[in-house]
Amino acid sequence: MTKFLLAVHVLAAIVAVGPVTVAASMFPPAARKALAEPRDDQARSTVRLLYRICRVYATVGVVVPVFGFATASAMGVLGDTWLIVSIALTALAAVVLAALVLPRQTAIVEGIWQDTAVVGPRATVRLAMFTGVFNLLWAAVTILMIVRPGSTTGA
Repeated sequence: MTKFLLAVHVLAAIVAVGPVTVAASMFPPAARKALAEPRDDQARSTVRLLYRICRVYATVGVVVPVFGFATASAMGVLGDTWLIVSIALTALAAVVLAALVLPRQTAIVEGIWQDTAVVGPRATVRLAMFTGVFNLLWAAVTILMIVRPGSTTGA
């Protein structure tokens, strides 16, 4: 059962978190292009698509920690320091995504589609910074999951 839970956890991380990190990283440059060329419908559609990918896969990403907890429980490592740090970093990444990345994407998408001058290029720079923080947090979690101190894999 542990192997099954671990496989589902890893697959969920790849399928759910991967698209969010990629789409969120692509969003600021695409938004800058759409802001620079307000009549370019393809640029505006690209921004909207990237935003939709981020929202949908962020919601799907909830299964990653669910199966992570189930796997950790089955492995008997719930109290291990590396796992507690991973949980804290995952929670922080979720907060960054939900409180800093997605709301800014929403404002930019609404500004682009309503042709308002409320959103400018500075908003995309700040968004890119928060997206980078989100991606770094996930990279740290991934490294902890692979290297995990006290691992019995011999790696």
